[in-house]
Amino acid sequence: MKNILLIGLGRFGRHVAIQLNNLGHEVMAVDNNEERVNEVLPFVTNADFLKSLGIGNFDVCMVTIGGNFQNSLETTSLLKELGAKTVVSRAERDVQKKFLLRNGADEVVYPEKQIAEWAAIRYTADHIRDYIQVDEAHAIFEVEVPENWISKTIGQLDIRKKFGINIVAIREDDKINMAISPNTVFQSGTTLLVLGEYKELQKCFRM
Repeated sequence: MKNILLIGLGRFGRHVAIQLNNLGHEVMAVDNNEERVNEVLPFVTNADFLKSLGIGNFDVCMVTIGGNFQNSLETTSLLKELGAKTVVSRAERDVQKKFLLRNGADEVVYPEKQIAEWAAIRYTADHIRDYIQVDEAHAIFEVEVPENWISKTIGQLDIRKKFGINIVAIREDDKINMAISPNTVFQSGTTLLVLGEYKELQKCFRM
């Protein structure tokens, strides 16, 4: 369990607060809109003004202010000056990331950009169920088993050598099987969790 300071309770901030609570973390939420703080109070331990907080006591400080980049930038900088261990700030554009990183942010998240990328990939290919971006070049995809792979083994298809792709796990009936070997046989009705470079994943699964 970690102690989290969450600054900004717009739509994104509220969802983050609720999810952190579900994961069992202690959350202190701060916002300049009292009504938004009250809405999220059932999911947090306290809410108070930034200047009265012991910033160094929090494991992570998250700046989820939306719509006012100046406030976000100033808050990020102030948190670091006050001794924040880790500051995670929200950005809406690439240029904002550069300023945030220069002014105290340790990590920057793009909720709108990330969900747009996910939706664009997820809903333009019928055989893709989900995906997680690992870095700029790599991702983990959940894909349906291609028809020409069914009843064949990983060893027979030699996927890693041909495409540089790793089969991480197989999902069947909502159960994940990570005991993968060259003798694993692909079955109809299952999905694969595969890790690799975007360009190789696109080539292999015809995205």
